[in-house]
Amino acid sequence: MISLAGKRAVVTGHTRGIGKATAELFTQAGCEVIGLSRSTHGDLSDPCTSEDAAKALRGTIDFLVVNHGVWPPGDVPLAAMPPTQWASTIAQNLDACFYLVRAFVPRINKGGAIVFVASTAAQRGEGFHADYAASKGGVVALTKSLCVELAPDIRVNCVAPGWVDTEMAAKPYADGGKQHIAGGIPLGRVAAAADIAGPILFLCSDLARHVTGEILNVNGGSVLCG
Repeated sequence: MISLAGKRAVVTGHTRGIGKATAELFTQAGCEVIGLSRSTHGDLSDPCTSEDAAKALRGTIDFLVVNHGVWPPGDVPLAAMPPTQWASTIAQNLDACFYLVRAFVPRINKGGAIVFVASTAAQRGEGFHADYAASKGGVVALTKSLCVELAPDIRVNCVAPGWVDTEMAAKPYADGGKQHIAGGIPLGRVAAAADIAGPILFLCSDLARHVTGEILNVNGGSVLCG
């Protein structure tokens, strides 16, 4: 087991899915976890939410895991996409990253790490979900920018999952959809949330102390990025 004993982490979207699995795994590794989510703190795309949470935090942290996000399940071509959907997806998935980093970076100890959760859609695109793909592409670009800005004191990396067995994908998984999707994944199954939490833990640990600016794909071989 990787040990994060004596460390503190802020994990967004900690009440379900990948965020919950990450918070549980970090706790098992001895890390104190401070959860941050819409249900516990409010809308993370509101700059006041991050600022208030950072001000309420006593002391410093070692890790910031930005995991929360939205994926509108309906297939909508860009030409027919309501501007409100585009704006909402970008706000939740990308703008919130800006507010969180701005609020919490001053609280991160030297030698700490930030891990963003993006998506394979950031690198291959996703037809009829251009808002989601664009927002996650922004997260990838943000990772590569911040790893330079914050070096050498803070490492910045990103995990890019493929299909994950969470509530977010309930609609495409219905009526045999999950089995159909799994058939196109070389490892033969949709990832569990814990399969994403493990790589996040690794990127925060000393085992990854010389890793920064990387996009770690966790997709069972379904998307091979060079």
